Amino acid sequence: MIISASRRTDIPAFYHKWFMNRIRAGYCVVPNPFNRNQLSRIDLTPKDVEIIVFWTRNPKPLLSSLSELDRLGYKYYFQFTVMNNPSFIDTNKLPLSSSIETFQKLAESIGYEKVIWRYDPIVFSHYTDIDFHLQQYADIAHQLSGYTSRCVISFMDRYAKNNPRLKKIEKEQNIKIYSFEDIPEVSSVFLPSIAKIAHQYNMQLFSCAESLDLDSYGIKHGKCIDDDYINQVFQIEVNHKKDSSQREACGCVKSKDIGMYDSCLFGCQYCYATTSFDKARENHRQHNPDSPSLIGWYETQNHQKGNQLRLF
Repeated sequence: MIISASRRTDIPAFYHKWFMNRIRAGYCVVPNPFNRNQLSRIDLTPKDVEIIVFWTRNPKPLLSSLSELDRLGYKYYFQFTVMNNPSFIDTNKLPLSSSIETFQKLAESIGYEKVIWRYDPIVFSHYTDIDFHLQQYADIAHQLSGYTSRCVISFMDRYAKNNPRLKKIEKEQNIKIYSFEDIPEVSSVFLPSIAKIAHQYNMQLFSCAESLDLDSYGIKHGKCIDDDYINQVFQIEVNHKKDSSQREACGCVKSKDIGMYDSCLFGCQYCYATTSFDKARENHRQHNPDSPSLIGWYETQNHQKGNQLRLF
C-alpha cells in the first residue's frame, strides 16, 4: 500500500507530530471527504506500507523524525513545492532562501533522487507573466542544481472552490489572471525555455495532470505517485493500477491519502483543497495530535459484530 501524505493538506509543515504519533500507533482513521460518517481505518505499520509520498511546501518540522522512520524501515520520498510567487497569490509563503536551504538539507540527508521539485501550479497574470516565471524558474533551478534530478510543472486550473478567491484577487489587484491556453507564447516561448533550463541543470521535466502532449518540448507526462520511479529508486514493485479517484489526466497509481481538506494554513489562493481559509484555521486550532484522525476525533471501537468506526 502507498500512503499519500497528502494531496489534501501539508502534513509535514503543520501536522508532523500527529503523523509520527500515528506511525507509532500503527494506524490512522480517515473520514470520507464527502461523507464524514463513512470512515476508513488505514494501517500504517511497516509491513503494510510499501512507501510514503510526502507533499509539502515545508518539510523542515519533519526532518528530525526521518531517522525514526528509517529505523522503523519505512521508505519515502518528497514532492517539495518551491516557488516565489507574490504574496497575493501565495499568502503565507516562506522566504525563498528558507525553502532552498531546507530543500538542500533534505536532499543531503536522504539523497537527491528522493526529493522532487515541484514548480506548480503556474499562475499567469500581469505580475506573473512568462518572463517572471522563466526568471524565477531559472534562479531556483540554479540553486537546486545537484539536489534533485526531477522537476514537476503544471498550470493552474480554476475550480468552484478557488474561482471566487481568484476573482477577488483580480478585483483587488486590478489584474487579469490568464489561462495558459489564452497565451500563445506559452507554446512558442515558455515551454521550450523552461525545458531548456531544466536540461541545463540536469533535471528531468515532467507535467502533472496535464492532458496536453508535451513530449515535443522534452516534457514527459508525469505521475507524481509513480510506479516506475518507485521501482527505479527503491526497487519496490507496487500496484500499477491508475488511481481512479484522481482526475482523468492524472497518471498516479493507487494510494491511500491520510489527509483532510480545509486544514492547510499556507493560504494559496488557487488551492482546490481549501474551500475556506477561516475554516482551515479553525480546524487547525481544534486539531489534536493524539487523535487517530487529522481533524476531529474518530476512533475504532470493538463490538461483538466486529470493529466499527465511531466519531466522538
